[in-house]
Amino acid sequence: MQAPTTLTARARSRAVAAGMLVQPCRMRIGILTQYYPPEVGAPQARLAALAQSLAAAGDDVTVLTAMPNYPAGRIQPGYGGLLREERQAGVRIIRTFIAPSQRAALLPRLTSYFSFVASSTLGGLLKLGRLDVLIVESPPLFLALAGMALARRTHARLVMNISDLWPESAVRLGLVRPGSMGHRLSVALEAQCYRKSWLVSAQTTEIVASIRRRFPGVPACLLSNGADCLAFAPERATPTARAALGPAGRCIALYAGLHGLAQGLDQLLDATALLPPTGAIDMVFMGDGPTRQALRARAERERLAQVRFLPTQPHAELPALLASADIILVPLHRAFTDAVPSKLYEALASGRPVILIATGPAAEMVRGAQAGIVVPHDNPGALAAALQRLAAEPQLRARLGANGRALALERFNRARLHEEFAQRLRAGLTEDVEAR
Repeated sequence: MQAPTTLTARARSRAVAAGMLVQPCRMRIGILTQYYPPEVGAPQARLAALAQSLAAAGDDVTVLTAMPNYPAGRIQPGYGGLLREERQAGVRIIRTFIAPSQRAALLPRLTSYFSFVASSTLGGLLKLGRLDVLIVESPPLFLALAGMALARRTHARLVMNISDLWPESAVRLGLVRPGSMGHRLSVALEAQCYRKSWLVSAQTTEIVASIRRRFPGVPACLLSNGADCLAFAPERATPTARAALGPAGRCIALYAGLHGLAQGLDQLLDATALLPPTGAIDMVFMGDGPTRQALRARAERERLAQVRFLPTQPHAELPALLASADIILVPLHRAFTDAVPSKLYEALASGRPVILIATGPAAEMVRGAQAGIVVPHDNPGALAAALQRLAAEPQLRARLGANGRALALERFNRARLHEEFAQRLRAGLTEDVEAR
């Protein structure tokens, strides 16, 4: 693609006169997502960082999102109703109604998803003006219904941003039965939204390859996740954060994030049950989600005294907490073979050694950089052994953490990734204008 600066004077005049571009180098961008701050979580942080980066570069950015409710399953104080607007860090934010739910069962989840599909469609029709690009976050895949309708209404190029392949992962999790009506409808929706897309971006090379293999005519590119390597860094550790995680003299293994089905957090309790009760390792769960209550109940029932649960912390405090842990745990359910958890990038940038329960690109990343220890799914013995080894070898922890930090700086600096993505969008818009 050509750079935006190659736009001819004649094409530039046509574009501005026709309303296709506000300025030759300024884009009108919409982001449609169910998840956004002040909610705390990986998608929220990732999408807010993208929106704010684009706005800081001079683009006109509008986020269409739900009333904040995740992962607690209730609308946060100060929000509610059918529609409201605000601005954060130069980004216009439109929030619409959602029926929140924290339950893991399929029907409550679908009800919540589709309530936002409906409200975001109506809210977008009322509030969104003309756009150059509309970026739609999936999952949930159902949001593509609203995205396709709003892209037509706003004359926007549709960009599907895929963080995980659905319905494929839903089948692996056992949420959807292969060949069922729901599965067939989801497969058809997936195909339709890709074929209607001007561009499909995805978080891993494996997801990009899958889309290109199954839909060869669909333009797909890598938009890797990353971390703010200035905010997340080893030097962010503080005595206050360390004290919040646990007492001095203990080796703190921290899981920080959503307590949901995709994380397979029972694996962590399985391993903890194998550790000596008088050992020096503490397992700390920080966050919230639909499986949190069951995990706490199990830890109490099995009298796992070395396990502690901390509530969700403000995102601004997360860098200090990650940097103050001794080990960062990044587990995934075996269904997610192509996923790279967002929390992995922040762990690497924080310079902490990782214990990863995953296969595919996440495992290759950690092994290749020698940034941690990769253990198999559903193997509590291997996980317990990895915990004990790292607890006993502080020099190994330091070396693995330094390797992870170097990898984050070299390949996953979020600011650089966002700049490259914006350049691709601008170049594509320029080609569209010159082709008219």
